[in-house]
Amino acid sequence: MKPKIDYSIYLVTDRDLMSTETLELAVEQAIKGGCTLVQLREKNCSSLDFYNTAINVKRITDKYKVPLLINDRLDIALAVDSDGVHIGQSDIPCSVARKIMGEDKIIGVSARTLEDAIKAEKHGADYIGVGAMYATGTKKDAKYTSIDELRNIRKNVSVPIVVIGGINKERINDFEGIGINGLAIVSAIISQKDICTATNEIK
Repeated sequence: MKPKIDYSIYLVTDRDLMSTETLELAVEQAIKGGCTLVQLREKNCSSLDFYNTAINVKRITDKYKVPLLINDRLDIALAVDSDGVHIGQSDIPCSVARKIMGEDKIIGVSARTLEDAIKAEKHGADYIGVGAMYATGTKKDAKYTSIDELRNIRKNVSVPIVVIGGINKERINDFEGIGINGLAIVSAIISQKDICTATNEIK
């Protein structure tokens, strides 16, 4: 049975930005600070390294009963039996991912426009990651989504929405009253000297 997900504080990992010696420690500190969902994103490592990292991170997320999603890689998600995957517009289609992953897994889809969001929901996405909302160091070529477009997406899709891209505690108020379900955060958590405190302040 598909778990009920709390999307509120959604950590997206980036080993190039983390302040800790290991990714496992960064994830554990974020969870202790109130992180409710973890997406393991590994852009520059071998499949074996990604698999081993996923196994180690999953031990942490399982310990605290926090869901783990894998970015892009359905094979890794299946290999470690993660709670689901997050896919982008240039990845395998959501409808195909659903057939492979099954109905009990969480599938998130990135969307920048209303058209992307409606398509994602239609094809079975459990939630939509909207953005990039602001300039972000984690994606140099990111195209932006306006607050007005975000409002338009929220009015037209019923699945949960998580905003991503340059999100930090100073910008949280920008989303007040729109009806989003969570904040997907990278550097404002994982780069901070005290990850636990940084996460708790955002929460």
